[in-house]
Amino acid sequence: MITIGSGGETVNPSGWPELWRQIYDRKMRSTTAYHYESPAHLVFELRLREAIVRAAADLNRSGVQFETFKNSHCNEAYWYLNRRGGFELKPHVTPAQGIQDIFVNGWAYGFECATGIVIVLYKGVLDCIREEDFNRLFANLLLYDWHYDSDLGLIEKTGSRDSYPGDVRYFKNPDVNPHRIEWQGENTIQMDDDLYYGHGVGIVTSGEIISTLNRYRIPGSSRSAYLTDQIIHPDFLYLSGFAAGGPPAPANWQQQPYRENGITASRIGSRVYLRY
Repeated sequence: MITIGSGGETVNPSGWPELWRQIYDRKMRSTTAYHYESPAHLVFELRLREAIVRAAADLNRSGVQFETFKNSHCNEAYWYLNRRGGFELKPHVTPAQGIQDIFVNGWAYGFECATGIVIVLYKGVLDCIREEDFNRLFANLLLYDWHYDSDLGLIEKTGSRDSYPGDVRYFKNPDVNPHRIEWQGENTIQMDDDLYYGHGVGIVTSGEIISTLNRYRIPGSSRSAYLTDQIIHPDFLYLSGFAAGGPPAPANWQQQPYRENGITASRIGSRVYLRY
């Protein structure tokens, strides 16, 4: 169920893109309560979810390669490659330019799946907020595993039965072969009801991801990989304050604690590290 503002505001989804209507209709039918501060807050979430899905499809077509941290590589005109396999933005390059180059010159990049998902999230946000705000919010950008800037405001939920296109989902391989530890799980972007993008596996169904992970189990294992109940998405309300086409956000904008279905996320600092 969706409520907007004080509960009396409504929206007309008839002219919306198909993906927006799909998400809106599913949320309206859900037993979970979804509250939006305003119609603009709801529309921004739908737009960002669509942009994340589009970024995942674009990264899949870009020519980027799946690599372990040891073999990671990047376009050295834009990034420094550090000793751990992370990408550090060069001083003359803006965060927007660095992210955009990955999608333009994908052949120059190789990284593992968690880094790929964070790149997709950054690109989705870049496509939905003012570029000057993106560069300010994500200055000194580092791309490495699940390192991400706290201004993404990622919110993690567990135990929910509801997930939507644009959510980050994780497939776990509990009996992974230690000699192929890179297949201990697959970070993905949900593209549709049973369609996921994972860097290294492409855009496939949950069954195909599980089948792939199961090939890298300890010999003799009968315990299957599975889709966990963890769901991660950006803080849509916070990021909507920087929406392209909206009024400029004040220079001293500070993220306020945001509460959704009993889960609170607030600004921590500059970078956050999340590992499954």
